[in-house]
Amino acid sequence: MSDHERLQQDAHDHLLLHFARNGAFGPGASELLVLERGEGPYVFDTKGRRYLDGLSSLFCAQIGYSFGEEMAAAAAGQLTSLAFNTNWATAHPPAIELATRLAERAPDGIEHVFFTNGGSESVETAWKLVRQYHVAAGEPQRTKAIARKTAYHGVTLGALSFTGVAGMKEPFGRPAVETIHVSNTNAFRRPESEAELCDALIAELEQAIADAGPDTVAMVIAEPVQNAGGCLVPPDGYWPRLRELCDRHGILLVADEVITGFGRLGEWFGVTRFGATPDLITTAKGITSAYAPMGAVFVSDKVAQPLYEGTRTLLHGITFGGHPVSAAIALKNIEIFEREGILENVRANEAHLGARMNELRSLPIVGDVRGAGYFWAVELVPDGAEGRFDADQREELLRRFLPGRLLEAGLIARGDDRGDTVVQVAPPLIADRAVLDELVERLSTVLSAASEHMDVGILIER
Repeated sequence: MSDHERLQQDAHDHLLLHFARNGAFGPGASELLVLERGEGPYVFDTKGRRYLDGLSSLFCAQIGYSFGEEMAAAAAGQLTSLAFNTNWATAHPPAIELATRLAERAPDGIEHVFFTNGGSESVETAWKLVRQYHVAAGEPQRTKAIARKTAYHGVTLGALSFTGVAGMKEPFGRPAVETIHVSNTNAFRRPESEAELCDALIAELEQAIADAGPDTVAMVIAEPVQNAGGCLVPPDGYWPRLRELCDRHGILLVADEVITGFGRLGEWFGVTRFGATPDLITTAKGITSAYAPMGAVFVSDKVAQPLYEGTRTLLHGITFGGHPVSAAIALKNIEIFEREGILENVRANEAHLGARMNELRSLPIVGDVRGAGYFWAVELVPDGAEGRFDADQREELLRRFLPGRLLEAGLIARGDDRGDTVVQVAPPLIADRAVLDELVERLSTVLSAASEHMDVGILIER
């Protein structure tokens, strides 16, 4: 048995895959993609096949795969000085330095950082900080949250409350936090102008606050550009109006930047593109470019201030939050971002990527193209217009046809139907125009084949 075959068998026998149909892989079924090395924006499997990582390993690998030696040196230096210490009423230099450097890059008025291990932990931490703020302010009745439909904020039980995907929630019973879900910012199929859409979304949110009881709502949580549903960009003016509405009712505003933070939209924090400063920002993924697991919650002075009063205790802690090795790697990540001009690269090439992605509209199966920065989605339709694939068609397209055809094309991208049927791309932020062109050309080839496979062109001709 070859090493490749042994890994396939051992994975089938012992490894439970996340968010996967585990029975779909193994003997007599599909081969599991097993990646063993990376270089620049590319990854290689155990057979030596090369793929363009068009998803940045689930929106994580901001700087790609060629900085391993620098990251290894940073990790080794920390491991040989202090391998571990908590941040439980003690600290260590890497956590202190990292918190300081992150605060320097955060929006004005956000000066405090609480470290976690990942996105779901960051979201749950934000909720607990929100609750402690309101309790300290004499408003313990603020126990409700407002999030958006189809939004994904994590799947641990607290974060799952805010996630707006019913199928992910139903098996696990009553949500831990009472959450009202309002419409997201998907403009496709909506007849309004951008200004009218913004008015309608804000009016719906205001009505939801009124119905819940304004003095019972603790927070509104939203992604600057929503991932689930396919890179849903807000209409102009949306975030400033969220800010104003929350301020008017004493509600804290949380920007979930687990995906959009650290350069994905060309800024340290994507929300700064949209003209508002939230009270808290949740992050993970790009904070280390996935060279180590880490997350962080950025906390405004207003929300943090009660935690410094008298004998009050911050009632939350995570053993490995702010791990010294992860913190050292995150510091190196910031250094690489600034030395290599990562944010500048995204800003310089965003328009080019957007233009190339919009060329895909000429394909019969493409109904909409949307996104920002290095974060784009193509919505797929059965009729070349605004129709929707039914459940059987989505099964055939997203789970049978596209996964294998994308890999045949040497491209890693994501088919998703938590909302409507989309394919998402989010290349490493080091990608230049040649790599972006390669990504779009490979995606175009696959979607052209998908049009034929799903008989979309034939249906239109009829």
